Amino acid sequence: PQAVGAAYAIKRADANRAVVCYFGEGAASEGDAHAGFNFAATLECPIVFFCRNNGYAISTPTAEQYRGDGIAARGPGYGLLSIRVDGNDVFAVYNATREARRRAVAENQPFLIEAMTYRIGHHSTSDDSSAYRSVDEVNYWDKQDHPISRLRLYLGRRGWWDEQQEQAWRKSSRKMVLEAFEQAERELKPAPHLLFSDVYLEMPPRLRRQREELERHLETYGEHYPLQQFQK
Repeated sequence: PQAVGAAYAIKRADANRAVVCYFGEGAASEGDAHAGFNFAATLECPIVFFCRNNGYAISTPTAEQYRGDGIAARGPGYGLLSIRVDGNDVFAVYNATREARRRAVAENQPFLIEAMTYRIGHHSTSDDSSAYRSVDEVNYWDKQDHPISRLRLYLGRRGWWDEQQEQAWRKSSRKMVLEAFEQAERELKPAPHLLFSDVYLEMPPRLRRQREELERHLETYGEHYPLQQFQK
């Protein structure tokens, strides 16, 4: 709903832009998704709903999430133009998104894209996906239908990429990432008082009390905290 609200504001401002809202198939089971779809269609908002159907909502597989034909099939019921694409095909995703954006901007036509893919990694750092899926399942998608590998093979077959370029790219990329890590580690962490800012236009009394309580706590027990690692 928030993305649709932003798209409606763009439409009223005649800003010649569109909003893209990314979500997984698990989020599409929430009531907010249906409200958003309906608002977008009835208000004719310039928005692209991009659903990354990666097979799992955390640990819940799609077979336990819905009985219908995926997410794209829901679009027509709301009056949304909809398409399902191979989410591991870079060109299919690019072309579908480009056309969806064109229609959203030119015609104020909301568009729903369902990109079929697979989540190879864990859902989050607290998730152990081996508890609900097999190693063989993950290995299949990692080895047989990985979007990066597919794109690399495509480029290689056309003579636009080779093993020497691959190794040079890997080396330079690793160097760039490590340098970025080192730079980030040298940066001071945000000041503690920022925990309470940028949420409300005017800070409510309860947040002011919490901030003051934190300030008193740090004045009394600051020696037990690595405050030198934080901005003042």
